[in-house]
Amino acid sequence: MAVTRTFSIIKPDATRRNLTGGVTRMLEEAGLCVIASKRIQMSRQQAEGFYAVHKERPFFGDLVAFMTSGPVVVQVLEGEDAVKRNRDIMGATNPADAAEGTIRKTYAESIEANSAHGSDSEENAKIEIDFFFKPEEIVG
Repeated sequence: MAVTRTFSIIKPDATRRNLTGGVTRMLEEAGLCVIASKRIQMSRQQAEGFYAVHKERPFFGDLVAFMTSGPVVVQVLEGEDAVKRNRDIMGATNPADAAEGTIRKTYAESIEANSAHGSDSEENAKIEIDFFFKPEEIVG
């Protein structure tokens, strides 16, 4: 398996409850290495740009409002088959459907406030990483 990169966001519901360390620990215990990380307050413009793919969906406004409601932690993760590994440890989008021991089963408050975002493909990981990080900020 090749070492690849993926993108992760620890969402406002998790940062509000001071769970950044717990989520990061789960990622690291799953074999992923954090090679870039920063805590930011996402602007409305950033959230709308990042989630532009969902612009026509009925939940878009609520998603933007939620993602700008508090700080988030954006991260670049590296490891073997990083996209799949991250998605596996995050668990299903709906925490009720997530497997025991996953981030969303452990920490999520609801399907909307599900504590974590992760890229769904290597192509999207690159786009998402580039959205938030300059190359010199990735120091793995």
